[in-house]
Amino acid sequence: MKEIKAIIQPQRLGKLRNAFRQMRGFPGMSVSRVEGCSHHEEPEVSHGIREELTDFSPKVRVEIVAPDDKVDEIVRIIRENSRTGTRGDGILWVTEIGNFLRIRLD
Repeated sequence: MKEIKAIIQPQRLGKLRNAFRQMRGFPGMSVSRVEGCSHHEEPEVSHGIREELTDFSPKVRVEIVAPDDKVDEIVRIIRENSRTGTRGDGILWVTEIGNFLRIRLD
């Protein structure tokens, strides 16, 4: 099992969700609204606390736990449907899961 996380532009979520609806065996996802900032090319000069608190842009975090055989397809779908070709498209990473349990009792 792997955990796939992606931070994407909010306006790309609908397209991504539609693509996952077409995927056979899609395991589901959790979505959260987040804010973030990225690496700046120039050294930043702070002009006060107000600027520090507003230097973030809205993003969406998508979290998916998937079996190993679905990971490559999910990553491909995220990349194809989240990319705009501009700076700030987001990031994507995959991590190994040591243990996976459902909370529901069988």
